[in-house]
Amino acid sequence: MPTHVRIALDPALAPWRPEVTWTWRTLLTGMGYAWVEEPWGSSDVDLAYATDPAQAPTARLVIVARPEHWTNPVAQLLAGIVRSPTWEHLRFQGELAEALQVTRHHGTALIERDIIFDAFWLLTGQEERQHPRGKHGYSDLSGSPGVEQGLLRKALASGVGTSLERELVACGLAPGMRRWPVGKTMAAACGHDVDYPEVVRWLEPLRILARQGRRGLKPALDVALGRRTHWHFASWMALEQRFQSRSAFYFVARQGSLFEYARGLPDTFYDVNAPRFRLLLRELAAEGWEIGLHASYLAYTSAEKFGAERAALAVASNTPVVGNRHHYWHLDPADPEATLLMHEQVGLTYDASLTHDRYLGWRRGTTWPFYPWHSGLRRPVRTLQVPTGWMDDHLFGHHVNNPGGRQALLGGLADRVADQEGCLLVDVHDYVYDDALFPDWAATYARLWETLFSRGDVWFATPAELAAHWVARAKTLEQASSGLSASWPVMTI
Repeated sequence: MPTHVRIALDPALAPWRPEVTWTWRTLLTGMGYAWVEEPWGSSDVDLAYATDPAQAPTARLVIVARPEHWTNPVAQLLAGIVRSPTWEHLRFQGELAEALQVTRHHGTALIERDIIFDAFWLLTGQEERQHPRGKHGYSDLSGSPGVEQGLLRKALASGVGTSLERELVACGLAPGMRRWPVGKTMAAACGHDVDYPEVVRWLEPLRILARQGRRGLKPALDVALGRRTHWHFASWMALEQRFQSRSAFYFVARQGSLFEYARGLPDTFYDVNAPRFRLLLRELAAEGWEIGLHASYLAYTSAEKFGAERAALAVASNTPVVGNRHHYWHLDPADPEATLLMHEQVGLTYDASLTHDRYLGWRRGTTWPFYPWHSGLRRPVRTLQVPTGWMDDHLFGHHVNNPGGRQALLGGLADRVADQEGCLLVDVHDYVYDDALFPDWAATYARLWETLFSRGDVWFATPAELAAHWVARAKTLEQASSGLSASWPVMTI
């Protein structure tokens, strides 16, 4: 049976109860605790979330709530009333652990900073709303603490949960349910975006020369003559088998064209219903690799079209399609929550699209999977979000935004994930396997997987397996719990 945390919420937080309870559920699920919500007047609880600590029930741990932050996070942020409460505070602290300052008095631990609001602020992407967007809707985070201080790579929201779990254990509570199976400390998964498996032989040599200059003359000639290709599915499979792992291949089910690409619609050129691809899809699935959807560039504009893409790929591959990653990370730039809700509407188990195209790290500040919040409906979306921490191009095409040695940066990500017992999901494109065409791209991935494999405490899984485990674990914890519903419970005392 899971360990239960008895928690009491200050009734003064009633106006923001849906947001507060979702944040607590997200953190407690990540920590591995079932919960029992107790009335505010209870005599003894494990956790109290109080606007006034002097009025809180007797508790092992009291966290001070700041209603002025919950009132309107974005309006406060933009008006300068709160001024990025998480980023600004951590600009000077550097580490969330330093912000989690605990004082003790008569057997009660007290945290005076509203770290629950901090977690909400990060998990819901409040700071994203103030940043300008460029081509493809990508956020420009230039000068932000997330980039300048490397805070995206620290996963501060799951850091809140990790620190809370450790504090509860220090207060005498038993540890929560393990996050991963077979006693593993962390999970690792890879998804390959299948963008360009068949080269355009007159075009690709020009792209090679643009990337490599004179060094690319021979590889460009080899591609032009058909001696080198991008069709390396067997190579990826062989590489991953060395580490007893399987990955996902995300295929685009809408066929684009060079003409569309030139007009600004950059969908891929292949047809998943072509015999070559149908055979490939079924071979991959038969060998245990996941077939996922790489939703087309404008899939987010229509749930009907989005669902049709998923259905078409399922037919072509003859296997269920439960997961997705958007081509170009292209959620609705003006309203990402609308796209997250669409994942639920088309029946996806998980999505893996919440990351920044240019910046290494975790866009929503967590290494733990979670159910995203929809602010308009004031409820969580029912499609799990599995956070992506690294895309290959972060360290190549966008290395200016992510300075440092590649292995050191990836080692830092892995260490952060291990410390939080989270998951490291990476995105490596299908076409970068050939070292002559993309020097060190596949090798960087291979070295990372070799390092993780040598640890012995990493659970390698496909993203679908990872998501299925987390969904089942969350369901177990919720079924063992009571309270923390969106509406305020009837008080009995």
